[in-house]
Amino acid sequence: MQRGINRPAAQCGDKTTRMLTEETAKHAEKRVYVKSYGCQMNVYDAERMTDILDKEGYRPTERVEDADLVILNTCHIREKAAEKVYSELGRIRELKAERLAAGLSTRVVVAGCVAQAEGKEILRRAPAVDVVVGPQSYQNLPALLARAEKSRVIDTEFPVDDKFDALPAPTQARIQSRGVSAFVTVQEGCDKFCTFCVVPYTRGAEVSRPVAAVLAEVERLAQSGVREVTLLGQNVNAYHGLDASGATVNLAGLIVAIASVPGIARIRYTTSHPLDMDPSLAEAHRTIPALMPYLHLPVQSGSDRILAAMNRNHTVADYLRALDHIRSLRPDTVFTSDFIVGFPGETDEDFAATLRLVETVVYASAYSFKYSPRPGTPAADLPDQVPESVKDERLQALQAVITRQQRAFQESQIGQIVDVLVEKPGRRPGQMAGKTPHLLATAFDAPADLIGQIVSVEITAALTNSLIGRLHQPVRKSA
Repeated sequence: MQRGINRPAAQCGDKTTRMLTEETAKHAEKRVYVKSYGCQMNVYDAERMTDILDKEGYRPTERVEDADLVILNTCHIREKAAEKVYSELGRIRELKAERLAAGLSTRVVVAGCVAQAEGKEILRRAPAVDVVVGPQSYQNLPALLARAEKSRVIDTEFPVDDKFDALPAPTQARIQSRGVSAFVTVQEGCDKFCTFCVVPYTRGAEVSRPVAAVLAEVERLAQSGVREVTLLGQNVNAYHGLDASGATVNLAGLIVAIASVPGIARIRYTTSHPLDMDPSLAEAHRTIPALMPYLHLPVQSGSDRILAAMNRNHTVADYLRALDHIRSLRPDTVFTSDFIVGFPGETDEDFAATLRLVETVVYASAYSFKYSPRPGTPAADLPDQVPESVKDERLQALQAVITRQQRAFQESQIGQIVDVLVEKPGRRPGQMAGKTPHLLATAFDAPADLIGQIVSVEITAALTNSLIGRLHQPVRKSA
């Protein structure tokens, strides 16, 4: 998923060279271009990299042609992720040569999970790359760039020190430029070792940030106008940070603390594991108004046999009990999930069980993918790999059901009056855009001074992936 500073790479050519030559004289300020792939945590990491480089004199640019420093912040979850990076690096190599011909130097960094998994291979295959840095070491970027002046550098260690202690706080202007909703990483790594997943190998073991550190970051965001925070973790509901007394605090306790921060009106969290949906977290959904009635809880399959092969350590019944408990405490909660089709050994009966689960739960939306072997994971060596043609058929069938449910949910909002956090201008003049408590993008006519406010909106239409509405009186809601 891409957001904010993620931009598609520009095409290179003669026009680029002419533009670079014309701009050489005025190119006094160093500029950094970041392209971030994958999950929300990569978006967060990309923002923190720009915060680090801000102190080194780099300013963000949306044009790769203007960049003195190019960072590809990579994701290794999906199939052919590494090959996409190498393809991108081929285009950047051409751009780097064109800039050099125009008298401009360009340094290239590959960061993130592909960097962690394939660091030496990246240096071997991509001579344009100056620095390779894993997701646990990007706080070292300034030092790595300095070392890269002499020779190419790789840093894919898992440092003993907490990287967050080394990250500078973003400036107020930088926070405000990113909008009224923000991501906050509270937990990294995973100890579950699902057989299909590379996260334990690229992000390491589960680590939770101290409560005080998270609260300090949220307070800075709130003081700069942020109204909504999404708490991030590879397994966020396994959060177990320490408070000032040294006691362990779970995610529910952290949410309670964040809800008391002045200005924070909405809290979300992602991504969770069914095994860690403890009673206190379910209770938080009932008692904390700021905690939105929306839960992304991946299940991956509706077959207990496949769940066991995936090493998920829960059954379909366990998963349904977790959802039912949340619904009993907060009936307006909607659910989203992740599904993998074509896992090794998946039969027609196993896939039918997945369809039954989807029909039972009724999701507001869901992400679904064909299984793709990730090198180094146990599932990559399992027998009975499912043919691609079968994966394609199953994915299309699953997505048809999910799409039907998503459309039905969005259409059910027509005529409803919902609270919308106004985030930014819409696509046309006079229009604003924001999100409902159920994370539905909504556009409506309104003045720009409502940004950061929560307003009542009557939903008048449902589009493919968003809603249309009109302001409902009274216009302003209390913060």
